[in-house]
Amino acid sequence: MKKMLNEFKTFISKGNVMDLAVGVLIGSSFSGLVTSLTDNIISPIIGMFGKTDFSGFVFNLDVGFVHLNIKYGAFITDVINFVIMAFIIFLIVKFMNRLFKKEEKKEPAKKSDEVLLLEEIRDLLKKKN
Repeated sequence: MKKMLNEFKTFISKGNVMDLAVGVLIGSSFSGLVTSLTDNIISPIIGMFGKTDFSGFVFNLDVGFVHLNIKYGAFITDVINFVIMAFIIFLIVKFMNRLFKKEEKKEPAKKSDEVLLLEEIRDLLKKKN
């Protein structure tokens, strides 16, 4: 039991786990922000064109003794949230890729010892011919 606790402590103290935890917390906060954007700004604007708030669209269905309220307007709102989140993540990944490519271009590629030796041999052979 003590060995397992030590392994868990080592696992939890690694930087990657802490980075992941921070990322999950920031992601959930960001998700709330996007949900608020959709519910409070985008949905009313779209509803203005249709003269109604589509997030309240409900399909009522009676099946025997069961009454179902299918809230397809809420589903549309969730789809809009997903598209916004996916687009913003796409932009972040694109920005990070550009940033790392610029950093890679700044550093000249270092040749290995084997490559330097082969180039030296090549140059000597060219001089000989």
